[in-house]
Formats: sequence, C-alpha cells, structure tokens
Amino acid sequence: MANCPIETTITLIGSKWKVLILRDLFDGTKRFSELKKNLSGVSQKVLTTQLRDLESCSLINRKVYPEVPPRVEYSLTSTGQSLKPVLEALEHWGKEYTKNFE
Repeated sequence: MANCPIETTITLIGSKWKVLILRDLFDGTKRFSELKKNLSGVSQKVLTTQLRDLESCSLINRKVYPEVPPRVEYSLTSTGQSLKPVLEALEHWGKEYTKNFE
C-alpha cells in the first residue's frame, strides 16, 4: 500500500466500475446478472475483473452455491461496508456540483 492514505483508497476503489459495484452492494447481496444489469455499459469481462479485484482486497465476499447451474452471490465485507460514508460524501459532493449547472 502507498504511504498516502488517499492514494491507498484510490488504489482500492479508484475505478468507475468498482465504485458503482460498491454502491449497488450497499443495498444488499446481488448476483452477477443483477450487477451487470444495473451497470449499463460494463462488459462481462470488465465486471468479472473488477469483482475479483474487490474480492482480493477483502472489500466484497463471493459465495458460490453448489447448484447446477452454479449460483454466485456478492456481498460487502465489513471493510467494504466501512466505505459507505466515503461514497455518501461523493454522492453529496456530486449533487452540490450539479446544482451549479442547473
């Protein structure tokens, strides 16, 4: 990890898709297809890569059910949940910023 806490945070969640995946998971556990549907424009490959990155950083959990066809669900870890105030601050800032252009 970087010496700068901001750089560490950006390294972990600094892509558009990672932030939006986290946003969707704040509402609860989701399957891959639900995430893909909610993230218009993301390819299956990119979504898979982003989910793997978030899992490797211990921000999300991936649970595979032994069924045919396999069912996979994603949820936030407690560390992932701790990012909620950060994303809420981004949301608040975005709302204030867009007011300047209305």
